[in-house]
Amino acid sequence: METVVIIDYGSGNLRSAAKAFERAAYEGNLDRRIVVSDAPDVVAHADRVVLPGVGAFRDCREGLEARSGMIEALEEVVRVKGQPFLGICVGMQLMATRGQEHGMTYGFGWIPGEVVAITPQETALKIPHMGWNELDIHVPVHALFSGFAEPNPHAYFVHSYQLAAENPDDVVASVEYGGTITAAVGRDNMIGTQFHPEKSQATGLALISEFLRWSP
Repeated sequence: METVVIIDYGSGNLRSAAKAFERAAYEGNLDRRIVVSDAPDVVAHADRVVLPGVGAFRDCREGLEARSGMIEALEEVVRVKGQPFLGICVGMQLMATRGQEHGMTYGFGWIPGEVVAITPQETALKIPHMGWNELDIHVPVHALFSGFAEPNPHAYFVHSYQLAAENPDDVVASVEYGGTITAAVGRDNMIGTQFHPEKSQATGLALISEFLRWSP
């Protein structure tokens, strides 16, 4: 049985995330054990890793650093072993080179780029970008975005910053909100969603199900 570890570092909707992954595994008849853990050793030995994140980029980075050995465990399991990784919201943003929220803070450097404030061209649009929005899935379609029932599914967002990737090929989906906003990034064994799959109903469950099957 594969173990899917959702990292607990004091930030993220851990209960709702765990329930969504458990439901996707059950409905897909997948033999997956869903574990929520703050232990670096558990993370380092995971078959799949999920990094949620709610709040500010700097706070989330500091929360990870406060768990001694956690960032090293992430590097080991994701970059050295090549196990599938899913970052959610700020968990995705941390994949970037650096973030500019509350001052410059370094990310993991897995997806070259910066996390910058959303600046809609239409001044009437409110920040944060919050609620449902339609995904524009880029071609070629990433494996995790291949199981949707509709070509442009809706997903649920809550964020004021976005990952501006240096390489456009790293952006696998976007949305429009007074301009184009990054909705998902990916390369190699890593995928990140700015939206919350655990809150995105059928769209989110389809993506989670594909992640649980994914063999990058």
